[in-house]
Amino acid sequence: MTAALTPLAAADPPALSAANTGFMLLCTALVMLMTPALAFFYGGMVRAKSTVNMLMMSFVSLGIVTVLWVLYGFSVAFGTDTASLVGWSSDYAGLGGIGLTELWHGSTVPVYVFAVFQLMFAVLTPALISGALADRVKFTAWALFVALWVTAVYFPVAHWVWGSGGWLYELGVIDFAGGTAVHINAGAAALGVILVIGKRTGFPHRPARPHNLPLVMLGAGLLWFGWFGFNAGSWLGNDDGVGAVMFLNTQVATAAAMLAWLGYEKLRHGAFTSLGAASGAVAGLVAITPSGGSCSPLGALAIGATAGVLCAMAVGLKHRFGYDDSLDVVGVHLVGGVAGSLLVGLFATGGVQSDARGLLYGGGLGLLGIQALGVFAVLGYSLLVSALLALALHRTIGMRVAEDAEITGIDRAEHAEAAYDLAEADRDGGAGGTGGGHPVRPVLAPAPANVDTTALDTTLDTTAPATAEKKEKVDA
Repeated sequence: MTAALTPLAAADPPALSAANTGFMLLCTALVMLMTPALAFFYGGMVRAKSTVNMLMMSFVSLGIVTVLWVLYGFSVAFGTDTASLVGWSSDYAGLGGIGLTELWHGSTVPVYVFAVFQLMFAVLTPALISGALADRVKFTAWALFVALWVTAVYFPVAHWVWGSGGWLYELGVIDFAGGTAVHINAGAAALGVILVIGKRTGFPHRPARPHNLPLVMLGAGLLWFGWFGFNAGSWLGNDDGVGAVMFLNTQVATAAAMLAWLGYEKLRHGAFTSLGAASGAVAGLVAITPSGGSCSPLGALAIGATAGVLCAMAVGLKHRFGYDDSLDVVGVHLVGGVAGSLLVGLFATGGVQSDARGLLYGGGLGLLGIQALGVFAVLGYSLLVSALLALALHRTIGMRVAEDAEITGIDRAEHAEAAYDLAEADRDGGAGGTGGGHPVRPVLAPAPANVDTTALDTTLDTTAPATAEKKEKVDA
């Protein structure tokens, strides 16, 4: 994203590049895929009775944010600067005054291509917040929160970080593809909202374990795939090789973070889990997003490994401090975004996207200080404004569903649907439909004696209900 605002060195004005334009359209499609991928990732991590709601909380962002982006979002984020805080350009409002081949500033791709690429970032960011609020938020209130949040938080922060004249951009904060504007922004917002709306019924005593780990792995894999467009595409082309370095660093950091998370949980809890692998990969993707255009592949290894361990440690903070971050948005996106953004101040080589050098490459503490200012400015603003928006909604229309709806299942209460028609499966004799009247229940082996299952949200609940009454009360 920084490249979009950095003038080209050539003396002649840039000309439209069909290759870069095509590349960016493909990257845009990859970033769009990340929102459904996130829906799958989150959807598998909740209980079965909350799956549809979790999917819808991500999907609705595609509709709401797209409309607002066209009407005024792109203009606020990337229009002519006002007081280094917001932008505005009448040609960008409604996207009606833009020429077909008009180029985005200093790039070789049309404004329309840049606008739609940035739209997908704006769509994804509020969807990230939804994972912290699983099982307990009214869908109407969530949809209204998304509209208010992108207007008051995302659009202005995007201008601060990436817009020409934005105060963090002018200060020299490095955020290649969204460590501050996307991940810290979403993670801090998640923390602000959950502090207002409170905990799920039964937290932390009632188990709320993932109901479908294959769905989690599928979502994580699709996120990993889409993230190449998210990161490499943010240079708006690859004429100078920077996008290729970012592509490589994305893969390297993600792999390192996944292995680091698995190693930590094996030492801490005694098991390698699929949810740990998926979460570790996402932590690495988050951390390399702001930093991958500044570091070498060896630096990406260090950043990924550091983020994997820090995020694995951070997910337990909700139990220590008593806040209910359902799917660890704070632990992964906030902590991972902070780690990746600050580590730019250590690992920036000065030989990739810019000549800014980190502490380990002879640059002193200056860049680290600038990065820290950017991190805590976005964190503080998003936390405060998000909490105020949630409080306003909570005191007016109400943010939470009724307790009975939360217990029996938010899918039925809010959407009149269920992800799995278990009654139909039972009548048909199970998923295979082979008759017999009773679905086959898998027999799961007990965990090894050295595995601390009480500390892992990833451990499936293998306890079968003993009576019909208990069966009705067991979380689906």
